[in-house]
Amino acid sequence: MKNLSRYLPWSIRIAVSALFLLSAIAKLYPNPYFALSTFEAKQLIPLGFDQFYASYFSRILIGVELSLGILLLLPFYLKKIVIPATILMLMVFIVHLSISILSSGNQGNCGCFGALLPMTPVQALIKNLVSVALLIVLFKKFEGQDRPKLMHLLNVVLASILLIFLVGPMKSISSQPKQINEIPNEVVASKVIDTTAAKTVEVIKKDTVPVNLGPKKTKSGFSNIFPNIDSGKQILCFFAPSCDHCRATAKTLTEMKKANKDFPAIQIIFMDEAPEEIPDFFKFAGAEYPNYVMDIVTFWSKLGNSRDVPGVFYLWNGSTQKIYHGIEDQKFNAAAFKKILAKDK
Repeated sequence: MKNLSRYLPWSIRIAVSALFLLSAIAKLYPNPYFALSTFEAKQLIPLGFDQFYASYFSRILIGVELSLGILLLLPFYLKKIVIPATILMLMVFIVHLSISILSSGNQGNCGCFGALLPMTPVQALIKNLVSVALLIVLFKKFEGQDRPKLMHLLNVVLASILLIFLVGPMKSISSQPKQINEIPNEVVASKVIDTTAAKTVEVIKKDTVPVNLGPKKTKSGFSNIFPNIDSGKQILCFFAPSCDHCRATAKTLTEMKKANKDFPAIQIIFMDEAPEEIPDFFKFAGAEYPNYVMDIVTFWSKLGNSRDVPGVFYLWNGSTQKIYHGIEDQKFNAAAFKKILAKDK
């Protein structure tokens, strides 16, 4: 029992410290600008944060997480300030997660460990409750001497926040590369790279049937990017250039377009995550399509903060008929989409 009492406080300090350090570092994965912008778009802006203030708050929040992870291992005001401050932060997270679960259910990635370790809100809630319980035990069991070095404590906090700002500097939205690469879909069809074996298609003549003109024309909200997006059947994709699942979806769409001369026109909005990889993206996809590079925060807003890439919107006269997104239940399904197109003839 003596050994347990001796080593338990340090064990708790190391465990909780590791969680906070991992949480801070994971929010910068796979690259700081992409990760921070995604965190702002998916976690902060939906809470009502202005985009400008969200950029500052995200970096300060992660800096504080990093500093608490470090301070839990140091003797500066551990019992008087650090442990209570850590419990307070966790309680704020617990309240936020509880509200999120009650309002939206146990859906999506809570963002606690960014894209590195996706975690549902319920999993995150359990993690935080366990952490609070451990910290309460630490508070009661800690018998060490708090060193009254307030400046040391403040230096760690400020240095941690500064480090996050240096690692993930903010960028002005107006400086983001925004370009529309217009490639007529008629040309796209002739540029398709044949990645499948040729197939013989038997053409069967049928009686003339009435043409389905589709729903009444409306505004999709994307005509400022692609002027013809609200006319006829269109496919609007939301892709990240370095996303393997996005590349695979683009390749599938290319093969479907090659096999069906009446396949809807395809447009792509690329996330400004790795725009230099767009040529390789199209090479893998087997064709080039009209595309637009959009800053990360706006990209998530247009796709939907609760959705994930790859995103595929099927539009008809500007009206959204079907939305596919992510790599789980709502992911793009070629067979199901063919049935939708057949029904809409």
